[in-house]
Parts: sequence; C-alpha cells; structure tokens
Amino acid sequence: MFKTIGVIGAGLMGSEIALVFALAGRQVKLHDSNAKLLKESESRLERVLQKGISRGVYETNAIETVLSRIDLCGSLKSYSDCDLVVEAVFEDEEVKASVLSELDLIAKPTCVFASNTSSISITTLASKVSESRRARFIGTHFFSPVSRMKLVEVIPALDTDDSTVAQVMAECVEIGKTPVKVKDVVGFAVNRLLHAMMIEATRLVEEGVASPADIDVACRLGLGHPIGPFQLMDATQISLSLQVQEILFDAYGDRFKPRPVMKQMVSAGYNGKRSGRGWYKA
Repeated sequence: MFKTIGVIGAGLMGSEIALVFALAGRQVKLHDSNAKLLKESESRLERVLQKGISRGVYETNAIETVLSRIDLCGSLKSYSDCDLVVEAVFEDEEVKASVLSELDLIAKPTCVFASNTSSISITTLASKVSESRRARFIGTHFFSPVSRMKLVEVIPALDTDDSTVAQVMAECVEIGKTPVKVKDVVGFAVNRLLHAMMIEATRLVEEGVASPADIDVACRLGLGHPIGPFQLMDATQISLSLQVQEILFDAYGDRFKPRPVMKQMVSAGYNGKRSGRGWYKA
C-alpha cells in the first residue's frame, strides 16, 4: 500500500484523483502552479462530497474528515516523502515533461511515478525521467468524474517493472477502482473506442441525420450509456476532445480525423458547460 500520495494538477481530474485517495484513507499532497486553481480545488471537492452525502454515498462527516487528509502545496519540494505521485497536468507533452523532470530531482528513489495522460505514450513520458526511475514509471488513466467512474486503465511503459504494475493495480482496487491493463499505444483502449464514436456522432449531426440531443437520448436508451457523447463533450470541454482526436489522427490517420464543426465550435469559444455554450446552451 502507498501511504503518502502526491497529485500534480488541481483541475477537474487532478483534484478528484486526490479526493479518491483521501477517501481511501491516504495522506495526499495536491499541487498546481496556478495558485488560484489550487485554492478553488478545495471548494470544488467540498461540493463533490456534499453531493455524495446527499446521495448517501459518503458519511455525514466526510467533508471535514476527507479534506483534512489533503494538503494543498504551493511547491513540489514537499513531495520528497511521497510513495506514489500521479501527474495530472495539462495534456501537453512538453508541460508534462517539465513537471516530471522537476519531480525526478525531488522524489525519493522508491517513489512510483504515474501519469494520468489520456493519449500520450507512457514510454515517451518515462524517457523524461532518469533511467533508474523508469522501472517505477507507469500510466494510470482515470475517467471523469473520477469520484464516480470506476475504471482505471493501467499502462506499463517499455521499462516498467512487473512489480510496479502489480503494486499499482492493487492500489487501484484498494481505493475502490477497477483496473484494466492496457498496452502502451496512442489513445490506449477506451479513448480509441470513445473518439471513434464521438467522430461518427458528430458526422451524423453534420449530415442532418439527428440532433445532438436526440443522439444523446439514443445512446442512453438504446446503448445503455449513462451519458450521451455530446453531453460528455460539453462536460469535459470540446477543446479537449478535439485535442485528443488530433493526436489520434496523427497516429492512425483518417479514421480519427476531427470533424470540421468541432474546430469551428472551439474557434468560436463554444467549449462546453464552463464556457456557457457547447452542443447545448448552459
């Protein structure tokens, strides 16, 4: 079991990754270079916990108990005692490389590094740290919202040791998640399936076959999905979906070519719920 967990990135994904570890009784450090975002993460997690309490998922004293286990850190210097660090910063290879290189100089030799990237090669990211640490570098792709979604894709890099894979798979189970081991290919497994569907759903809208709302209903009631593809894009930001599709397009060609309407929407600032307008109007 990993006792002290570090999470880097206090956005929607990183803050909830910190939360699920804290809910499992781990001591957690949460850092973001954006001090405002880091501070806002606390109130965001309070809201998540309050919703869980209202649904009967968490105990009534969960807010105070769980948040007391999360230490908001303005610097990575305090991460020297972490047993596991999960990187969940912006989905950009250079940004991730900078953070990982800095952390490599701070973390203890036995610390396991995990990246929450959704599309970047884990082997490529592992190359950004010292050779001696690469056996303890792995991908852990959580799904949004992390507090409710059970799946974690666990992705070994070329040099990841089998014992690291076993440790991380066991940790996922202990924090209430279900891990699946996936080969280190661009997009891993779920994103390749998901974005193939998103691209086809968007093509249906462009062709006038059905509206985004009707396709969402069809996916929920006809396929048993908890949320439709357009609702999902709005919730996670359309720009992120577009970015992932561009990465998949570079790797696999035309089957993942982003649809023109998505590029138009992102250029217009129609980026989903947080912008007030996406496929739906807020």
